[in-house]
Amino acid sequence: ERAMLLPNCLFRMGAAALLLSNKRRERSRAKYKLVHVVRTHKGSDDRAYKCVYEQEDPQGLVGINLSKDLMVIAAEALKSNITTIGPLVLPASEQLLFLFTLIGRKIFNPKWKPYIPDFKLAFEHFCIHAGGRAVIDELQKNLQLSAEHVEASRMTLHRFGNTSSSSLWYEMSYIESKGRMKKGDRVWQIAFGSGFKCNSAVWKCNRNIKTSTDGPWADCIDRYPVYIPEV
Repeated sequence: ERAMLLPNCLFRMGAAALLLSNKRRERSRAKYKLVHVVRTHKGSDDRAYKCVYEQEDPQGLVGINLSKDLMVIAAEALKSNITTIGPLVLPASEQLLFLFTLIGRKIFNPKWKPYIPDFKLAFEHFCIHAGGRAVIDELQKNLQLSAEHVEASRMTLHRFGNTSSSSLWYEMSYIESKGRMKKGDRVWQIAFGSGFKCNSAVWKCNRNIKTSTDGPWADCIDRYPVYIPEV
Protein backbone atom coordinates (compact mmCIF):
# COMPACT_ATOMS: atom_id res chain seq x y z
CA GLU A 1 0.00 0.00 0.00
CA ARG A 2 1.58 3.26 -1.16
CA ALA A 3 0.37 5.30 1.82
CA MET A 4 2.48 3.10 4.12
CA LEU A 5 5.62 4.19 2.24
CA LEU A 6 5.16 7.77 3.45
CA PRO A 7 7.18 7.32 6.68
CA ASN A 8 10.18 6.33 4.52
CA CYS A 9 10.05 9.84 3.06
CA LEU A 10 9.52 11.59 6.40
CA PHE A 11 12.03 10.02 8.76
CA ARG A 12 15.82 10.31 8.75
CA MET A 13 18.55 8.59 10.74
CA GLY A 14 19.79 10.31 13.88
CA ALA A 15 21.36 9.41 17.20
CA ALA A 16 22.46 10.99 20.46
CA ALA A 17 24.38 9.73 23.49
CA LEU A 18 24.19 11.16 27.01
CA LEU A 19 26.04 10.48 30.22
CA LEU A 20 23.78 10.86 33.26
CA SER A 21 24.76 10.61 36.91
CA ASN A 22 23.08 10.98 40.29
CA LYS A 23 26.38 11.25 42.18
CA ARG A 24 26.94 14.50 44.05
CA ARG A 25 30.65 14.56 43.24
CA GLU A 26 29.81 14.87 39.53
CA ARG A 27 27.84 18.07 40.07
CA SER A 28 30.80 20.34 39.30
CA ARG A 29 31.42 18.55 35.99
CA ALA A 30 27.82 18.29 34.80
CA LYS A 31 26.65 20.72 32.13
CA TYR A 32 22.97 20.43 33.06
CA LYS A 33 20.72 19.39 35.89
CA LEU A 34 17.59 17.41 35.06
CA VAL A 35 14.83 19.21 36.96
CA HIS A 36 11.58 17.60 35.75
CA VAL A 37 10.40 14.78 33.50
CA VAL A 38 6.72 14.53 32.55
CA ARG A 39 5.55 11.55 30.49
CA THR A 40 2.11 11.39 28.89
CA HIS A 41 1.02 8.07 27.38
CA LYS A 42 -2.31 7.63 25.59
CA GLY A 43 -1.93 3.92 24.87
CA SER A 44 -5.19 3.06 26.66
CA ASP A 45 -7.05 4.80 23.82
CA ASP A 46 -7.17 2.49 20.76
CA ARG A 47 -7.39 5.47 18.42
CA ALA A 48 -4.18 6.92 19.88
CA TYR A 49 -2.46 3.54 20.07
CA LYS A 50 -2.97 2.86 16.36
CA CYS A 51 -2.37 6.36 14.97
CA VAL A 52 1.27 5.39 14.25
CA TYR A 53 1.22 1.64 13.79
CA GLU A 54 3.44 -0.96 12.14
CA GLN A 55 1.41 -3.56 10.27
CA GLU A 56 1.14 -5.58 7.08
CA ASP A 57 -0.60 -4.20 4.02
CA PRO A 58 -2.99 -6.35 1.90
CA GLN A 59 0.03 -7.75 0.01
CA GLY A 60 1.71 -8.87 3.22
CA LEU A 61 4.38 -6.16 3.17
CA VAL A 62 5.26 -4.59 6.51
CA GLY A 63 5.04 -0.82 6.78
CA ILE A 64 3.99 1.99 9.09
CA ASN A 65 0.47 3.32 8.87
CA LEU A 66 -0.07 6.98 9.85
CA SER A 67 -3.66 7.75 10.84
CA LYS A 68 -5.45 10.86 9.62
CA ASP A 69 -6.19 11.56 13.30
CA LEU A 70 -2.47 11.88 14.11
CA MET A 71 -2.37 15.68 14.51
CA VAL A 72 -5.56 15.73 16.61
CA ILE A 73 -4.23 13.00 18.90
CA ALA A 74 -0.86 14.74 19.17
CA ALA A 75 -2.62 17.96 20.19
CA GLU A 76 -4.58 16.11 22.89
CA ALA A 77 -1.42 14.48 24.26
CA LEU A 78 0.41 17.82 24.24
CA LYS A 79 -2.45 19.53 26.08
CA SER A 80 -2.41 16.82 28.75
CA ASN A 81 1.37 17.08 29.10
CA ILE A 82 1.36 20.87 29.36
CA THR A 83 -1.43 20.76 31.96
CA THR A 84 0.80 18.52 34.09
CA ILE A 85 4.07 20.39 33.65
CA GLY A 86 2.60 23.89 34.00
CA PRO A 87 2.23 23.87 37.81
CA LEU A 88 5.79 22.55 38.14
CA VAL A 89 7.50 25.35 36.22
CA LEU A 90 5.24 28.40 35.88
CA PRO A 91 5.45 31.35 38.30
CA ALA A 92 2.53 31.77 40.71
CA SER A 93 1.15 34.77 38.78
CA GLU A 94 0.68 32.70 35.62
CA GLN A 95 -0.88 29.82 37.54
CA LEU A 96 -3.39 32.19 39.18
CA LEU A 97 -4.39 33.72 35.84
CA PHE A 98 -4.92 30.26 34.40
CA LEU A 99 -6.94 29.17 37.46
CA PHE A 100 -9.16 32.28 37.42
CA THR A 101 -9.90 31.79 33.72
CA LEU A 102 -10.69 28.12 34.26
CA ILE A 103 -13.08 28.92 37.12
CA GLY A 104 -14.69 31.71 35.09
CA ARG A 105 -15.32 29.36 32.15
CA LYS A 106 -16.96 26.81 34.43
CA ILE A 107 -19.08 29.23 36.50
CA PHE A 108 -19.82 32.27 34.35
CA ASN A 109 -19.27 31.73 30.64
CA PRO A 110 -17.92 28.56 28.99
CA LYS A 111 -17.26 30.61 25.83
CA TRP A 112 -14.53 32.62 27.52
CA LYS A 113 -11.26 32.21 25.67
CA PRO A 114 -8.97 29.93 27.72
CA TYR A 115 -5.86 31.61 29.09
CA ILE A 116 -2.62 30.30 27.63
CA PRO A 117 0.17 30.65 30.20
CA ASP A 118 3.33 32.47 29.15
CA PHE A 119 5.94 29.71 29.24
CA LYS A 120 8.59 32.25 28.23
CA LEU A 121 8.56 33.27 31.90
CA ALA A 122 9.63 29.74 32.83
CA PHE A 123 12.18 28.96 30.12
CA GLU A 124 14.93 30.69 28.15
CA HIS A 125 15.21 27.96 25.51
CA PHE A 126 12.78 25.60 23.77
CA CYS A 127 13.70 22.36 21.99
CA ILE A 128 10.65 21.20 20.04
CA HIS A 129 10.45 17.79 18.40
CA ALA A 130 11.47 18.45 14.79
CA GLY A 131 8.77 16.18 13.39
CA GLY A 132 7.77 18.58 10.63
CA ARG A 133 7.19 22.21 9.86
CA ALA A 134 3.53 22.01 10.87
CA VAL A 135 4.46 20.73 14.34
CA ILE A 136 6.89 23.60 14.96
CA ASP A 137 4.50 26.20 13.49
CA GLU A 138 1.63 25.06 15.69
CA LEU A 139 3.65 25.03 18.90
CA GLN A 140 5.17 28.41 18.11
CA LYS A 141 1.69 29.84 17.58
CA ASN A 142 0.03 28.26 20.61
CA LEU A 143 2.89 28.98 23.02
CA GLN A 144 3.40 32.46 21.54
CA LEU A 145 7.10 31.91 20.92
CA SER A 146 9.43 34.18 18.98
CA ALA A 147 11.36 33.19 15.85
CA GLU A 148 14.53 32.83 17.93
CA HIS A 149 12.80 30.48 20.37
CA VAL A 150 12.07 28.00 17.55
CA GLU A 151 15.21 28.71 15.52
CA ALA A 152 17.05 25.62 16.79
CA SER A 153 14.08 23.39 15.92
CA ARG A 154 13.66 24.83 12.42
CA MET A 155 17.36 24.66 11.58
CA THR A 156 17.60 21.09 12.86
CA LEU A 157 14.67 20.08 10.67
CA HIS A 158 16.22 21.93 7.72
CA ARG A 159 19.62 20.25 8.02
CA PHE A 160 18.88 16.78 9.42
CA GLY A 161 15.20 16.17 8.68
CA ASN A 162 12.94 14.35 11.14
CA THR A 163 15.34 12.34 13.31
CA SER A 164 12.62 11.69 15.90
CA SER A 165 13.60 12.12 19.56
CA SER A 166 17.30 12.64 18.81
CA SER A 167 16.35 15.94 17.12
CA LEU A 168 16.07 17.48 20.60
CA TRP A 169 19.78 16.96 21.18
CA TYR A 170 20.75 18.38 17.79
CA GLU A 171 18.72 21.42 18.85
CA MET A 172 20.44 21.64 22.24
CA SER A 173 23.80 21.47 20.43
CA TYR A 174 22.66 24.25 18.09
CA ILE A 175 21.89 26.55 21.01
CA GLU A 176 25.27 25.75 22.57
CA SER A 177 27.09 26.30 19.27
CA LYS A 178 25.46 29.72 18.95
CA GLY A 179 26.85 30.64 22.38
CA ARG A 180 23.38 31.25 23.81
CA MET A 181 23.42 28.78 26.69
CA LYS A 182 24.28 30.58 29.93
CA LYS A 183 24.48 29.54 33.56
CA GLY A 184 21.02 29.36 35.11
CA ASP A 185 19.19 29.10 31.78
CA ARG A 186 16.23 26.72 31.71
CA VAL A 187 15.47 24.47 28.75
CA TRP A 188 12.19 22.77 27.85
CA GLN A 189 12.43 19.74 25.59
CA ILE A 190 9.14 18.53 24.10
CA ALA A 191 8.97 15.26 22.14
CA PHE A 192 6.32 13.02 20.59
CA GLY A 193 6.24 9.32 19.78
CA SER A 194 4.04 6.45 18.76
CA GLY A 195 1.91 4.92 21.45
CA PHE A 196 0.83 7.80 21.53
CA LYS A 197 3.32 9.64 23.74
CA CYS A 198 4.21 13.22 24.57
CA ASN A 199 7.15 13.73 26.91
CA SER A 200 8.76 16.80 28.45
CA ALA A 201 12.16 17.23 30.06
CA VAL A 202 13.24 20.37 31.90
CA TRP A 203 16.95 21.10 32.26
CA LYS A 204 18.84 23.84 34.10
CA CYS A 205 22.25 24.91 32.83
CA ASN A 206 24.97 24.63 35.49
CA ARG A 207 27.54 26.87 33.78
CA ASN A 208 28.18 28.97 30.71
CA ILE A 209 28.60 26.54 27.82
CA LYS A 210 31.54 27.13 25.52
CA THR A 211 31.02 26.86 21.78
CA SER A 212 31.63 23.27 20.71
CA THR A 213 34.47 22.56 18.30
CA ASP A 214 33.48 18.98 17.50
CA GLY A 215 29.67 18.92 17.63
CA PRO A 216 27.28 18.32 14.72
CA TRP A 217 27.14 22.07 13.96
CA ALA A 218 30.83 22.88 14.39
CA ASP A 219 31.64 23.03 10.68
CA CYS A 220 28.63 25.11 9.62
CA ILE A 221 27.11 27.05 12.53
CA ASP A 222 28.31 30.35 11.05
CA ARG A 223 25.97 29.77 8.10
CA TYR A 224 22.88 29.45 10.30
CA PRO A 225 20.13 30.45 10.58
CA VAL A 226 19.23 30.14 6.91
CA TYR A 227 16.14 31.58 5.27
CA ILE A 228 13.34 29.06 4.84
CA PRO A 229 10.69 30.29 2.39
CA GLU A 230 6.99 29.95 3.10
CA VAL A 231 5.51 27.19 0.94
